[in-house]
Amino acid sequence: MKFSRILMALTVFSLLLAACAQPAATPAVKGTIKIATQSPLSGSQAALGEGIKNGAQLAIEQLKGPIEALGFKVELVPFDDQAKPDVGVANAKQLVNDPDILAVIGHLNSGVAIPSSETYKDYDLVMVSPANTNPCITDRGYLVTNRVCGRDDVQGAVAAEFAFNELKVKTAFVIHDKTTYGQGVAEFFEKRFKELGGEVLGFEGTEEKANFDPLITAIQAVNPELIFFGGIYDQAGVFFKQAREKGVQAVFMGPDGMDSSELAKIAGDAVVGMYYTTVAAPPTVYEGAKKFIEDYRAKFGRDPEPFSAQAYDATAIVLKAIEAAIQEAGGQKPSRGEVAEKVRATKDFQGITGVITFDERGDPVKAKYFVIKVVSGNPEDWGKNELVKTLELAPPPFTPELKAACGVQ
Repeated sequence: MKFSRILMALTVFSLLLAACAQPAATPAVKGTIKIATQSPLSGSQAALGEGIKNGAQLAIEQLKGPIEALGFKVELVPFDDQAKPDVGVANAKQLVNDPDILAVIGHLNSGVAIPSSETYKDYDLVMVSPANTNPCITDRGYLVTNRVCGRDDVQGAVAAEFAFNELKVKTAFVIHDKTTYGQGVAEFFEKRFKELGGEVLGFEGTEEKANFDPLITAIQAVNPELIFFGGIYDQAGVFFKQAREKGVQAVFMGPDGMDSSELAKIAGDAVVGMYYTTVAAPPTVYEGAKKFIEDYRAKFGRDPEPFSAQAYDATAIVLKAIEAAIQEAGGQKPSRGEVAEKVRATKDFQGITGVITFDERGDPVKAKYFVIKVVSGNPEDWGKNELVKTLELAPPPFTPELKAACGVQ
């Protein structure tokens, strides 16, 4: 009997110990909220696309706490749009059918974002772009389309004014890559350069990626002081390298599609001394970016790419909007339309790239534009490029004419 009582006591004690060792019950999870990214994660533009995904991922990991405290898991769902419109649209059709996806961060390319966002619009799925600069991203007047960066009709004018007034060039040859982005910014450069009194000696679109001899010959025949290339670094780098090898001495210039260390990797010393405008300066320029840069390096083992910081801010805005929408919905998962309304209502948001307030069409009421000079052909020195000029400018007034120009009545 005594042995049995001792054995029973030990058994009870063991059960009590086991119970104490069990983890505390976790609060009930109401569901999962997903934020998608769309950017090129493969192909020649993957460096910038990965930077967008990584910026969004870091923001979610660091800022999801308030939403999780309200009972929801938060997940990132990255999509590879390959910088191709048809792939972006196919991805859009897939992701809108996942009811847990309440927002999209993207794209890199305006030519991908515009058709993809037509699908987002049909499903009330809000998009906040860190990088798309074509005016029609927001000039269609859709509630679901927003951006934290500037516009090409302003960026192209900034480039033209810098070239004419500060570089003192009076003749230019303009090239573009036939994309929505590249052709658009090239046209805005051409228009403003002519208005200032400059002469455009040629305006050519090309999809060539390897042999630019015919185009270089045409350029040499007119001998411009400046060549403006509206497009992306993977194509422009090859052109710049071949042009210098053929003896072209013109100043090279381009928009923010040039802003990648990959340009130096492709073109080397051929791009030393060139200028590019951008809506996304190196993160070191922003006062609030020091910790972001440190955290990004620690997480991904490399420096942020252009638009990584903008992707972080775009995601932070979305997270705040979702949190507010949940609270307004009485703690339940909000609809996509409710999230879109909260995003558009963003006012005085303090991001790492500056203070962001959206206007009626989803543009920042003021956006930063930068002129940067390439100082080295070494890709590892890309972060040392010289910041020449900084401007903070409002978008043009939203008019029915702008909306009509984007095919919306």
